[in-house]
Amino acid sequence: MLSKIGADLFISPDGFASLRTEIPQLIVIHDLNFEHHPEFLPPKVADFYRTMFPRYAAVAKRIATVSAYSKRDIARIYAVPSHRIDVVYNGVNAEFHPLNDDQVEAVRIEHCGGKPYFIYVGSMHPRKNIARMLRAFDVFKTDTNAPHQLVIVGQVMWSSGELQEIVKAMKHKDDVVFKGRQEPEDLALLLGAAESMVFVPLFEGFGIPVLESFAAGVPLITSNVTSIPEVAGNAALFVDPKSISEIVGAMKRMKADAGLRSELVSKGSERLSYFSWDQTAERMWKSVEAALDL
Repeated sequence: MLSKIGADLFISPDGFASLRTEIPQLIVIHDLNFEHHPEFLPPKVADFYRTMFPRYAAVAKRIATVSAYSKRDIARIYAVPSHRIDVVYNGVNAEFHPLNDDQVEAVRIEHCGGKPYFIYVGSMHPRKNIARMLRAFDVFKTDTNAPHQLVIVGQVMWSSGELQEIVKAMKHKDDVVFKGRQEPEDLALLLGAAESMVFVPLFEGFGIPVLESFAAGVPLITSNVTSIPEVAGNAALFVDPKSISEIVGAMKRMKADAGLRSELVSKGSERLSYFSWDQTAERMWKSVEAALDL
């Protein structure tokens, strides 16, 4: 089909490539999570990705990826020369913005009986580290007797009974609120009214919720691994995502220190200047031009 239509370039946003065409190809590989954590995917899916993506990377004239971390990872694991890989950062939805005090109060009353809350936004994928976050929240509640709740936004797709069992065993399970998937305008309100975002994945190629937190004016607790420090800069409270005690400690600090929360919000707002969908488009177009030798 590429030959039939006389294509100058094939752009593949999901990383798949043709292994037969002579037409130049620009593929987007967001990250190599399946190389690092194949156990988080169904075995056949993981096997397919780990078999085919090295071949796709080899035939692509250029590769775009979403962070310098992913660029280094692709270059190292797939032996692709770094000069063939372009970093094209993600942006953030313009729907996210800080809320005023009245809006915060109204959202908290609607969803949490007026109580302050931590929020997680994302999928229920195992690499998102939901299990440790839930355990950390339970310890936080026991240690502090704080009124805080934990709001989890995202489609609940239990890959096993593990998370269900963790929630069932929690002392403070009644303070965990599952909101499911939300439309952008509703998510903006839920996020904007949170006291803090807790986003502690084991692996990210970028981490768009980091930018969503910054745009919403909400302080962030996040992981100190993979691409997250690159994206968050100095605007987050970092933890080892495998350490429940570090996550608990960050929650306690965030609850107790209004000055810290204010400082992180200010730094997050400054950090946003490095990321926008307009900048994404410009970087992606430069990658297109490079693939076409323009």
